[in-house]
Amino acid sequence: MNRAALIILLLCACFAACIKAPGTSLVAYKQQAAVDDKIITDYLAANPGLNAKKIDTSGVYYIVKQQGTINALYTNSTLVTVGDTGRVLSVSGDPVFTQTNEFHPSFVLGSVILGWQLGIPQVKKGGIVRLLIPSRYAYGPNAQPQIGVSFGLTNGLPANAVLDFDIQLYDVSN
Repeated sequence: MNRAALIILLLCACFAACIKAPGTSLVAYKQQAAVDDKIITDYLAANPGLNAKKIDTSGVYYIVKQQGTINALYTNSTLVTVGDTGRVLSVSGDPVFTQTNEFHPSFVLGSVILGWQLGIPQVKKGGIVRLLIPSRYAYGPNAQPQIGVSFGLTNGLPANAVLDFDIQLYDVSN
């Protein structure tokens, strides 16, 4: 009898832990998607020379600045070495929150934000791409207090931040 009571108590605790955080409902998601899409389309309308292309129905836009010269096969396990500058498009002044200078980090493509997973394969090795990424393809409603502090973002990257990246693809390996 005690085992049955213990199992029921554990199941109740598990179900209680499944309560969603505020703002994570489908309605809130769709509302934020509309806000993000408006931020990006307004930005593109104000900058008509960018010649941005939308990736499928994702809301992620890309601009190829330099195509690169070597074809690459991209999978979730592809290792990419990049140089990047990231700005927050949804914050006044588009502040920089990340920038690599001489150091070029390597990432497994499947471990980076979805906007990068969709956008990086749009160029070949050696190419440069600019990505405009809605928050749902970045960090979503999760603020990132540790990102951007060294660049002057006092509270880090805010929740629902629309991001703007310039990414140079130095190397691709599988």
